[in-house]
Amino acid sequence: MANPISITVAELASLIDHTILKPEATMIQVRQFCIEAVDHRFRAVCVNSVYAAVASEALAGASVDVCSVVGFPFGAIPTRVKAAETAAAVEAGAQEIDMVIAIGALKEGSHRQVSDDILAVRRACPEGLLKVIIETCLLTDEEKRLACRLAVQAGADFVKTSTGFSTGGATIEDVALMRREVGNAIGVKASGGIRSLDSALAMIEAGATRLGMSSGVAVMAEAAARLNG
Repeated sequence: MANPISITVAELASLIDHTILKPEATMIQVRQFCIEAVDHRFRAVCVNSVYAAVASEALAGASVDVCSVVGFPFGAIPTRVKAAETAAAVEAGAQEIDMVIAIGALKEGSHRQVSDDILAVRRACPEGLLKVIIETCLLTDEEKRLACRLAVQAGADFVKTSTGFSTGGATIEDVALMRREVGNAIGVKASGGIRSLDSALAMIEAGATRLGMSSGVAVMAEAAARLNG
């Protein structure tokens, strides 16, 4: 299959958040993901907040960021708890935060609650990169657009499609919709179900500027055989 976009191996690696979020993940596995991320020059390692310090220690001196999820995977926790989790993750060394929005609040039209939720996390990581997970598989297209607008207004750096733990993951259509809504103002992260090079390239072509995946090593092996540099 011909590559749909022009991208090098190194450029692809720089877009990948090497992700280990399963509840059964161990410290040994997190450290292994950190080693892999350094070897492949991934952008970040994405972990549950309890492992932010472990990842920070393992990645000390490396040009790979520590990304911690917050309010994961449902987003259905009090705003003050999300803010506290964010502050704890930042204190432990996280440079990036991927938070789950208040999905129920969005669906019932409580837009101020959604906005305040994002703002509280933004304030808890004023210097860090903030990605807002909107969980596209649970939203209508209009709700997706609204979630993107609220994220932009609250100062997010990225909107992100999915946790990977709900009823579906990233789709080309959702990535394209999100990119159209935010324009060039912020990034779009595709995450959930990206397990092949073709899938990764399709997400980038649709507008993704970051990819969350647990299959990054396998995808890079494909990339080494098919892409340049």
